[in-house]
Amino acid sequence: FLGRYVCNKLGKIGSQVILPYRADHYEALRLKLVGDLGQVLFHPYDLRDEEAIYKAVKYSNVVINLVGRDWETKNFTFKDVHVDGARRLARIAREAGVEKFVHVSSLNATPNPQPFFTKEGSKFLQSKYYGELAVREEFPDAIVFRPSDIYGQEDRFLRYYAHIWRRQFRAMPLWYKGERTIKQPVYCSDLAQGIVNAIKDSDSQGQTYQAVGPRRYKLSALVDWFHQVMRKDEKWWGYYRYDLRYDPTFRVKVLLTEMLTPSFPIGDVHTERVEREYVSDEVQKGVPTLEDLGVNLTYMEDQVPWELRPYRAALYYDAELDEFEKPTPPQYIQ
Repeated sequence: FLGRYVCNKLGKIGSQVILPYRADHYEALRLKLVGDLGQVLFHPYDLRDEEAIYKAVKYSNVVINLVGRDWETKNFTFKDVHVDGARRLARIAREAGVEKFVHVSSLNATPNPQPFFTKEGSKFLQSKYYGELAVREEFPDAIVFRPSDIYGQEDRFLRYYAHIWRRQFRAMPLWYKGERTIKQPVYCSDLAQGIVNAIKDSDSQGQTYQAVGPRRYKLSALVDWFHQVMRKDEKWWGYYRYDLRYDPTFRVKVLLTEMLTPSFPIGDVHTERVEREYVSDEVQKGVPTLEDLGVNLTYMEDQVPWELRPYRAALYYDAELDEFEKPTPPQYIQ
C-alpha cells in the first residue's frame, strides 16, 4: 500500500528504483510507470532467501523496508516478518555496503501492549517493537519511521470502517463507543514524502520519526464523520454507535471471519485489527515528526470526502448542487 507512493515520489526525482516482489509479477508490473524508461527494475525474492535479497540490494545506496503483515498466516507469523525478516534485511544491507537503511515500524509499538479485545494485547505492536530493536542491532544508523493509521487510496483504515462487514446491520460497535480512543491518522502521500526527505537529509542517520497527522481526534468523532460523508448518518440511514464490550455476537463474527477467510479476511475484519483499533495514538515529546522533515501535512477534512466518495449511499443518484449539505468536519482535540 505505502510502497506505491514511495516509488512514485522516488521516480519523480529521477531515482533508479529496484523493486523486489513476491508472488505474481502482475501485481508489481504497474509500478513500471512511476519512473523513467529503464529506471524501474524488478527482482523476485523471498523474505527467507538471503541470496535473493542480496542480489536485490547489492547495487543500491538506499534500502527501504516496507515489508509487513496486518495479520498472521500459516506461512508467516508477525515475528517472521517484523522481527526476523527486518533483521535479515538490515544485516544484508549492511554487508552489501548500503549507505542508508529506512525501516517503517509503527506508532505505539511496545513490548507490553495493553489488552482490549484479546487477552494478550496486540501482537502486531509487540512485534514492531522488537523489530525496531533488531534493525538497530544490525544497522545502528537506520532511519526508523513510526506511522499511525495511514489513510489513502485502497487503505485499511477508511475502507475498514466503510465496509459493511465492520458494522452490525446499521450500527457500529466500538470499544466504549469510541469515546476513550484517540487517533491521529496520517495521509499516505505525506509519509512517502517524509521518507524521501529523510533519504536526502544528511542529518537523518540514526533518527526515529513519528509519522502522524496534524490533528488528534476521538475515534467516535471520526467514525461519525465518515458515515456522514457517506450519507449514512442517522437522518438518512439510521446509523448509530454502541459499546462493543456488550456485544458477544461481534466477537463471534470476527472469529468466524478469520476461520472462513484466513488469507484475506472479509473487510479486513480480524482479531488483530479490532484489537489494535482501540490503542490510542501516543506522540512522544522530543521525538521528531514529519514536520521536522519539511512535510506540509494534509488535513483529513481536505482528503477524506474524496476518498470515501465511492462508498456513498445511493451513489447512483444524481444530486442537485447543494442538495445535500456538507457534513461538519469532526471536532479535533487541541
